[in-house]
Amino acid sequence: MKYHSDTLIPHKAACMRAPANVLKEEVCLPAAVIKKSALLNNIDWMQRYADARGVSLAPHGKTTMTPWIFQAQQAAGAWAIGVGTAWQASVAMASGITRVLMVNQLVGKANMAVVSQLKQHYHQADYLCCVDSLANARQLSDFFSAQNQTLDVMVELGVAGGRCGCRSSEAALTLAQKIAQMPGLRLRGLELYEGVLHGDNPQPQVEALLREAAQLACAMEKFVDGEFILTGAGTVWYDVVCNVWLSVEKPSQCRIVIRPGCYITHDRGIYAGAQQALMARDSIACDLGGDLTSALELVAIVQSVPEAGRAVVNFGKRDCAFDAGLPQPVAHYRDGEPLALAPHSVTSVGIMDQHCMVELSADAQVEVGDILVFGTSHPCLTFDKWKTLLLVDDDYNVTDELDTLF
Repeated sequence: MKYHSDTLIPHKAACMRAPANVLKEEVCLPAAVIKKSALLNNIDWMQRYADARGVSLAPHGKTTMTPWIFQAQQAAGAWAIGVGTAWQASVAMASGITRVLMVNQLVGKANMAVVSQLKQHYHQADYLCCVDSLANARQLSDFFSAQNQTLDVMVELGVAGGRCGCRSSEAALTLAQKIAQMPGLRLRGLELYEGVLHGDNPQPQVEALLREAAQLACAMEKFVDGEFILTGAGTVWYDVVCNVWLSVEKPSQCRIVIRPGCYITHDRGIYAGAQQALMARDSIACDLGGDLTSALELVAIVQSVPEAGRAVVNFGKRDCAFDAGLPQPVAHYRDGEPLALAPHSVTSVGIMDQHCMVELSADAQVEVGDILVFGTSHPCLTFDKWKTLLLVDDDYNVTDELDTLF
């Protein structure tokens, strides 16, 4: 049966009138909303941080896969946008992004063909990917040299038990030497992701990996013609990456690139905690003024109060991240007017595909039809559940619809 999209609402949080206000039920709920003021604050704050440290910013775009946001980050001064796949690279370039770091391996002939086409079509754009094996390097060399093209690559350094990346500096240096001799490839630098290191106190391990990478970069420098890119840093350790790499010996023409992603909307969970820890240890971040703030919210309606102390809200696993803690209520509205929400008076305790179960304190006044606004943890997995998110002002008036391209 053919799907006639023109006969249906365009997406699951469609505005049913224009202009629309989310709190007045003029939008199909649940809806994922982004507060514009908070979003622009976060874009500005992280760019100012990178500028203050003298490093380049390449936000990881796979967090949002939202062209409007990519463009806003680039306009604010981002040196590049980071991605994880050939498809994501194509979205970024089609959005007008002029430099794309694919911090992943490019494997498979079809994916290589996509990148080859991107290089032909966006010939003035800069595309780089990672390599961690001689086998992959040979495949890339054979493919791109046959196309009379040169693919820019970075060697990836990994850790035992982690994801991709050479498991030793010796292996990485040997690979760099081989790449420098291969047609169709040009070595541009060294990449790592310290976020794979976990534990009760991973900071010493993170710092050790960063020092090892800097030493490796110095040894690799002779295989790189011109600027050497040294890149790492997710949303948790970007200050530590700057501290270590700015204080140690590194290649003479070294560009340090940090790649946080989830800062863009921040959250009220794991990244709120990570940023609090960063602010406590980093005076430069404190001296900037301001801070990151949560911009992504889930707005939903109470659909049932089936028993005392329990309500059911009309969102679930199909609508939000739940891997790093359940979304928790941050505001309560009835008929468009705010109601008091005492701490822990309404608490999410369970989630299914389309239902969120909340526990009510004895004094909680929650009724069917009330609107609850939820803060989330780990924005990546909320973004990828929505075809369109709503950009709103501080009064929840919809100012724009932001399409995602996952």
